[in-house]
Amino acid sequence: MTKIIGKPLKNIPWQDKPEGYTMPVWRYSNNPIIGRRAIPSSNSVFNSAVVPFGDGFAGVFRCDSKSISMDIFAGFSKDGINWEINHEPIKFEGDDEEILKREYRYDPRVCFIEDRYYITWCNGYHGPTIGVAYTFDFKTFHQLENAFLPYNRNGVLFPRKINGKYAMVSRPSDTGHTPFGDIFFSESPDLTYWGKHRFVMGTVPGDTSAWQITKIGPGPTPIETDEGWLLIYHGVINTCNGFVYRMGCVLLDIDKPWIVKMRSKDYILGPEELYECVGDVPNVTFPCATLTDAETGRICIYYGCADSVTGIAFTTVDELINHMKNNPLEI
Repeated sequence: MTKIIGKPLKNIPWQDKPEGYTMPVWRYSNNPIIGRRAIPSSNSVFNSAVVPFGDGFAGVFRCDSKSISMDIFAGFSKDGINWEINHEPIKFEGDDEEILKREYRYDPRVCFIEDRYYITWCNGYHGPTIGVAYTFDFKTFHQLENAFLPYNRNGVLFPRKINGKYAMVSRPSDTGHTPFGDIFFSESPDLTYWGKHRFVMGTVPGDTSAWQITKIGPGPTPIETDEGWLLIYHGVINTCNGFVYRMGCVLLDIDKPWIVKMRSKDYILGPEELYECVGDVPNVTFPCATLTDAETGRICIYYGCADSVTGIAFTTVDELINHMKNNPLEI
């Protein structure tokens, strides 16, 4: 039995695994939980992140407008399923007007570290980079320096300092719809200066694990366990009909998270349902957040579906660890 290192979350959204179901991750029966028209201006709501907050939950949501401008919005929920999303995007405060200028903002992650909630997102600054901000209440947001030079996407913070430093995994990219991508680790003493960049893992050539042959990127905040950091990530294959995004998982060393201990050869969830296969970008399951209950090992995954709506799926830490052990990718 693998144990999650963290707090209990008794009100975690949950459904038991359907009888006879063989995959390690299963969908909520009432997906999608957030539709395209969640707020008056939205064309789509997807690739968003949530955390426990107060007696319920809070989150930061990617809401593309009907003019298809990309921005991020705060939202709140009592049960993690039914959400009220603010109708106006987050307005950031900060010390440098140049950094505060908005080009675009999308695909946020949220991570609680020490005494506050940190938000990272793909921020436009002469190309895509990683924006960083913090909030205490999801009402006032203070923006910090961008973490990296362009081009970079999918900046995901670890939920605590490692060896005294803030830590992040990300996917260096390019200015377009990136046709490549590997995962790298970086650390910082102060969330301003980032360095000690280390390669974590890359795509898989050939047909050994072809669902992740084109590019990969980190998904939700890594989950600390007694065996290492459990990271859910996305992998992409480029088919004759375009990109297909699926989910996988990897176990990273607890003190040196650029060292891979185990990695899944088979995906854990891929686009199959209509809301995952049909939308603005077809065939996408894109994980951005998890809720975890340390007492039961339960994990609730929030993911974007076809770049249009938001769904949730369920698993446990043992399901994912056993999946990697039974379907190992030879490292």
